[in-house]
Amino acid sequence: HIMPQFDVPVQPNSNSKRLENAQLVDAEPQKTWERSPNVGKVYLVGAGPGDPRLITLRGVECLKQADVVLFDGLANAQLLEYAADAEKVSVGKHGTQQIWSQTQINEAIVQLALSGKTVVRLKGGDPAVFARTAEELEALEANGIPFEVVPGITAALAVAGYTGIPLTHRNHSSAVALVTGQQQDGAPDDLDWASLARFPGTLIIYMGVTTSRKWTESLISNGKPASTPAAIVRRCSWGDQVVIRSTLAEVSEHLTPATKLRPPVLVIVGEVAKLGTNWNWFEQLPLHGVTIWLPRPANQSAELRDMLVQQGATVHTDPAIEVRSPTDQSELKNAVSLLSIEQLDGVTFSSANGVDYFVKYLFDSQLDVRVLGKIKLAAVGPATSKQLEKYGLRADFKPSENYCAASLVDHLRESAAGQHWLVTMTNHSQETLAQGLEAAGAKVTKCLTYETVDCEAVSSELQKALSAGSIQLAIITSSHIARVAKQIVGDSPVSSVALGEKVAGALIELGWTPIATSEMNTVASLQRAVVAAVELNRPV
Repeated sequence: HIMPQFDVPVQPNSNSKRLENAQLVDAEPQKTWERSPNVGKVYLVGAGPGDPRLITLRGVECLKQADVVLFDGLANAQLLEYAADAEKVSVGKHGTQQIWSQTQINEAIVQLALSGKTVVRLKGGDPAVFARTAEELEALEANGIPFEVVPGITAALAVAGYTGIPLTHRNHSSAVALVTGQQQDGAPDDLDWASLARFPGTLIIYMGVTTSRKWTESLISNGKPASTPAAIVRRCSWGDQVVIRSTLAEVSEHLTPATKLRPPVLVIVGEVAKLGTNWNWFEQLPLHGVTIWLPRPANQSAELRDMLVQQGATVHTDPAIEVRSPTDQSELKNAVSLLSIEQLDGVTFSSANGVDYFVKYLFDSQLDVRVLGKIKLAAVGPATSKQLEKYGLRADFKPSENYCAASLVDHLRESAAGQHWLVTMTNHSQETLAQGLEAAGAKVTKCLTYETVDCEAVSSELQKALSAGSIQLAIITSSHIARVAKQIVGDSPVSSVALGEKVAGALIELGWTPIATSEMNTVASLQRAVVAAVELNRPV
């Protein structure tokens, strides 16, 4: 296994002396690694069961100050957005890459902290529940490294909220036991199955997929009725959560290799497992079980992604295009010159990105929005207008409906005659605004404000999902994205949903006719179109 290259080399130390349980122990640890004068701190943070909204506020604070994040495969990668400036390293995920040994993880944490780094060890669920946190704490203590443990929501507790199955019930269960279905290699099986079979409450079995026949038979042979209700819950709180109701005797039949019901899985055993069939609010969300690709630029994805996740969807946010400052900034320079000598009457903005990059150039030029003090501002739609407001600017002109360039031209036609207007553009903009204003009698200066470039590659996760046919929808928000996304999708059976009629037309030309089109060019309208399309196309 090849370890990643950090700023500080992190390599498993084969010469280290170790005590039992593979904890990191050197007789003189300060000689094993170079110790920084300012030793870093390690935060062992619980990521929760899957839904990124279930992390604690303290967990988010730790991620924001991290230099390095070592994260489990069970932790939702979306949480890494809180650690925008940190180095992010996966320590393994079942089925996609080799998993680091606990010794390797211990050594990496210690080596990074001794070099002065602030390290977050991001663990799925809660650090104190079947997460081997004690071994990491032993290594930190042995090397004199300060640490903090931040609790998370363990999957057993999330199950109660996300499946409707109460873990306790006054008529059925007054106690809960969390049980591992799989012991560490070489460790004795010291579970008292006879006592667990008699346990007067609910059993929650973690990590019991591959050993399901063994532990179910152990419970039954020790007196637990084979007819005891059981519920198998896979990927609790994720958009593709699955709940299977069964009996204790039937559990292993559902967890064979043929069923492909792979971890993470919890099994609830007890009378409460038959309850809550009408309380599973999560799987009743309109987009539950739907996997969506949102190929917008990263800085534009968050609002729509969050809306879709709230409706139950699983969302991939791999961008098809990237946004950046223009390579040639001569038009921006000319625009600022015109503003400085008060030669402009108005400026049009066609996107939030256009606003951001225009204001950024002002700041880079040692100016600010005061140069726009006497200038009329026009925004193509609500999102662009809202972005102007973030800089203390208000749009003087914006369409009341049909948010597009043609509508904005209609709105400006009378007032723009005889005036000088700056039209901010991108390298893929059409000439609708510029030509429309010129036809209305305005003088027009065009300004390349930002440019978009095709992404060279998408993530392995997205590639895997496309190959497996698990993505049902791609949400397309521009004609440029339509072209690039279609190339990425290829022959995969992915349906498209379009932001407005213009994008829908581009998709039709590509032979990728959308199954739904938003009525307006807004995120809210697009989200409604997605929900309506899914409801219409769901199997009855």
